[in-house]
Amino acid sequence: MEAFLVSTGIVALAEIGDKTQLLALFLAARWRRPWPIILGIFTATIVNHALAGAVGAWLTQVIGPDALRWILGVSFIAMAAWMLVPDKLDDAGTGKLRLGVFGTTVVAFFLAEMGDKTQVATVALVAQFHAYYAVVAGTTLGMLIANVPAVLLGDKLAHRLPVRLVHGIAAAIFACLGLAALLGLF
Repeated sequence: MEAFLVSTGIVALAEIGDKTQLLALFLAARWRRPWPIILGIFTATIVNHALAGAVGAWLTQVIGPDALRWILGVSFIAMAAWMLVPDKLDDAGTGKLRLGVFGTTVVAFFLAEMGDKTQVATVALVAQFHAYYAVVAGTTLGMLIANVPAVLLGDKLAHRLPVRLVHGIAAAIFACLGLAALLGLF
């Protein structure tokens, strides 16, 4: 349960102001059809995070525990620093596909998540907690917690959130996880 809750909380916080949240706002404004967009976000996220989780599980098999502890500790601290860098949405590839609302959302979200903070966090969290299903479910739920309101409420919600404060809190959580991993507390 700890892996699920930590994964959900970290990703929900990390997604505030992230490029995929901006993408959700863009898609919602463009098509004004929230349910296919939400289903597309869910589909893309579950596939992307399942693959990232598989990489995390694989890493625990091929890297020794001491090396893994250092890699995870440094990775979480790097994630903390990365959280403090604001994201922006690239217009490339959004809305130019002829796949409909659902298909375009799936492709755009899947590609936007490649190498993103939440994908890297999923790899690290699975490696840290050794709980593939709990982490993938938690990171997927965290994505939905952050992005569904963006789709449903649009720009009004996004402009009222204290994004820098939320990112600072997420960075602090990542830093604490990194220090805990380096000190061998997990």
